[in-house]
Amino acid sequence: MKAARGDVVAQVKRIRRKIDGILILDKPRGLSSNGALQKVRWLLNAEKAGHTGSLDPLATGVLPLCFGEATKFSQYLLDADKGYETVVQLGVTTTTGDAEGEVVERKPVAVTEQQVREALAGFIGAIEQIPPMYSALKRDGQPLYKLARAGEVVEREARSVNIASLELLALEGDRMQLRVACSKGTYVRTLVEDIGKVLGCGAHVAELRRTQAGPFVLAQVVTLEALEAAHAAGGSEALDRFLLPVDSGLEHWPLVRLSEHSAYYWLHGQPVWASEAPKFGMLRVEDHNGRFIGIGEVGDDGRLAPRRLIRSE
Repeated sequence: MKAARGDVVAQVKRIRRKIDGILILDKPRGLSSNGALQKVRWLLNAEKAGHTGSLDPLATGVLPLCFGEATKFSQYLLDADKGYETVVQLGVTTTTGDAEGEVVERKPVAVTEQQVREALAGFIGAIEQIPPMYSALKRDGQPLYKLARAGEVVEREARSVNIASLELLALEGDRMQLRVACSKGTYVRTLVEDIGKVLGCGAHVAELRRTQAGPFVLAQVVTLEALEAAHAAGGSEALDRFLLPVDSGLEHWPLVRLSEHSAYYWLHGQPVWASEAPKFGMLRVEDHNGRFIGIGEVGDDGRLAPRRLIRSE
C-alpha cells in the first residue's frame, strides 16, 4: 500500500557554498587523501573540491586541498616537487613496502652510518623506479592495488624520477630517519625498498610525513581537529579564514598585469599583446585592478593566450 502524500517526508537537499581557495591540510594517519578531502569539503560545505595528489593512508602532512576556482590549477600542484621525512625499518620487507603490509622477509641488520651514507649517495639525481603494485596507477582501468589485493602481479614500466637530496637524519639500531626532496611521481616506499636492497638487509617505510608540496610547507598546515573545532564554534563560514588565495600555489610563476581593454578580450578567450610579458612560457595573469584572472601562455607570435580562466562574478 502506497503512503499518502502527507506521510512522505521531503528530503531537504543541502545547498553547498560556492567558495574559492586552497586549504593546506595536515592529513592524519589512517585516512585516505580522498577521505580527508570529503571530510573537509563537508565542514566547509563547499560546492566543488579536489586534492592535488594522493598520500598513502599511512602518511601524514602537507595535503593541499583546492576548492571552487582553485581546482582549475590543481594539476600544477600535482606536478610540483615534494619533500618528505620518513622513518625506515631496516631488516624487514613487506608486501606493500610500508608498515601496513604483511611481512615477507626478515634479515639481520648490521649496517654502519658510513655504509648508509654511501648507499644514499647512489640514489641522488635522476633514477629509475618501478612503481609498486600497491599504488593507484591503473592497468586496463583497474588500480594496481586492487589487482595486488587479488593476488595478481603485472609488469610495470620503470619511470624516471629525480631525487634532489637524500639526507640521513638519524640511525639507531635497525631504524633510520631520512629527509627526501624529490620530483613528482616519486614513490618513497619504492625508494626505501631499493635502499634496503643495496644495504643487503631489506627495508620498509614505518612512518612517512610530507613536509612540502610545491610552495606549501608544514608551517602552513591546519589539522582536521582544528577545522572540526572551528566548525563546531561557528559553522562552515568559520573555516573560511583557513583558505589561501586561488593562485597561492602559483606565486612563483612570472606575473603580468593586463590593461582593462586587454583583460576584457583575454577573458573572452582571445590572445592579447602584453608588453611586459616574458617572451615565452606560462604566466600568472591579473587584470588592471590586480585581481587574479587566470593563467596564460606566450605563443610563438608573442601574444598571451589564455589557458585557464577565473570565472567572472
